[in-house]
Amino acid sequence: MKELRRIATDDFGIADLRQGQVDAMVAATQGRDVLAVMPTGYGKSAIYEVLGASEEALTLVISPLIALQRDQVRALGEAPGAQRAVALNSSLGVTAEEQLWQDATAQQVSYLFLSPEQLANDAVLDRLRALKIGRVAVDEAHCVSAWGHDFRPDYLAIGSVVEQLGHPVVIALTATAAPPVREEIIARLGLRDPVVVVRGFDRPNLELAVHRYTSGQEKEAALLREAVERAQAAAGSGVGLVYVARRRQTEDYAAALRDQGVRAYAYHAGLPTKERNGAQKAFDDGELDVVVATSAFGMGIDHPHVRFVLHDSPPGSVDDYYQEIGRAGRDGEPAAVTLHYRPEDLSLRRFFSSKKLPEEDLRACLQALGSGADTLAAVRRVTGLGPRAASAAVNLLVLTGALNRQAGKLHPIGSRDPRQVLAEASRLVDARERIERSRVEMMRGYAETQGCRREFLLSYFGEDFAGPCGSCDNCLSGATKAHQSSVSSPSSAGEDGFTPGAQVVHEKWAEGTVMRVEDDRITVFFEEQGYRTLDRELVADRGIVAVREPGE
Repeated sequence: MKELRRIATDDFGIADLRQGQVDAMVAATQGRDVLAVMPTGYGKSAIYEVLGASEEALTLVISPLIALQRDQVRALGEAPGAQRAVALNSSLGVTAEEQLWQDATAQQVSYLFLSPEQLANDAVLDRLRALKIGRVAVDEAHCVSAWGHDFRPDYLAIGSVVEQLGHPVVIALTATAAPPVREEIIARLGLRDPVVVVRGFDRPNLELAVHRYTSGQEKEAALLREAVERAQAAAGSGVGLVYVARRRQTEDYAAALRDQGVRAYAYHAGLPTKERNGAQKAFDDGELDVVVATSAFGMGIDHPHVRFVLHDSPPGSVDDYYQEIGRAGRDGEPAAVTLHYRPEDLSLRRFFSSKKLPEEDLRACLQALGSGADTLAAVRRVTGLGPRAASAAVNLLVLTGALNRQAGKLHPIGSRDPRQVLAEASRLVDARERIERSRVEMMRGYAETQGCRREFLLSYFGEDFAGPCGSCDNCLSGATKAHQSSVSSPSSAGEDGFTPGAQVVHEKWAEGTVMRVEDDRITVFFEEQGYRTLDRELVADRGIVAVREPGE
């Protein structure tokens, strides 16, 4: 660690490594796979950057966005002891790509960035096998989780690729992943006896608040008023983000803010690339006051001076919400985080969480695979399905275990009866809908809690916190104190064995993980049921949940 600390200081200008970074680095140097769950701004990238500068072997970084890769490559190039970093993506010409491979083979490259989609290319895999790869860093690792936000099907192939490369040390990085998502990341990436490092979720500089309304017009007026006031207060020293659910709202809110003298841009996935890039550049260059955006404005944002994040409605999960508010106050200075909330807003999220089994698409894909189609392109050609429908159907078949997707090729596993495959697919879709709906209800729990909001968030992510915080809206108004005095414990704290992280068994819902413990209730995540809140007294009386001892 002495040498790694020296590299961190001399080569990267990091005065002092954080404990979470140190824990992850130590594990990796001991040959252990690592899952690092650290919020935006904690310094996850420094883990593989410092390790990559400590030895000659190449660090392969799997990163989902070209823009994010460019930022990471540029940051490495600007470091005091710059190590050479290159990115392999579609922006390279044939000559430049060939030169990249030659330099990597000659060990003249320390970091190679590529997207998970690149791993589907046989030629790329052949080139990677010929390199001396010391470690694989998987950025935005939550994209591999079928139950996580930002799910990317191409992430499912990473585990297989790692094995083909001889399983070098894997460092999986994510800014937010509740315990159930962590378990799926570990399983799908094939991490071996990983060290899980969870640090930094307590952000005391974020001023958490929820404002509740009975009408949509009242809510919109209040949000606009707060956005204008905060933009004026932050003028010249920072910017703000306003997150909305629909694309049309981005443009409506941005126009309303401009009418009041606020430099506001709209951002959503449906905008032309030029407009989206323009908004991103204006944000980076400090040429605006507010970005009004859907969740499309998210991954890879790295701006220290976001002074406020406002939400027009709740996202689909606490994971999504924490990811978005985590972009505020990255400089450590106070930042306002406000959710403008109507209970009716959650009906839209429940609608988005509803899934239907694409039975006809699955049947068509199975027939195409049976006739010899062995790539996604071939499946699309045979079935006539569009890119999204074909990808969704093939991915669902992979999840059922009927299909293996490796290096761009599709390989049916055995000769399973199509009826069994469809039944398993139906079970998975039903489970996913239950889980997504339960995640929406957890978001409702945050919006409507009368207790400490920071305590709610930290317990959701499994981080201990001796609350209340004393600074969220509930603590400041006295609601937290009133809430604490209004509930009574059916048993002494911990006497029944229910503690955050404890493994339990339900008589009907099988195994689960305790996520949150309150005086009168516990919240448990069950793999196929999602989050369920149970009355502790009822659980004790009926004995329907038992704590599973380690090793059982």
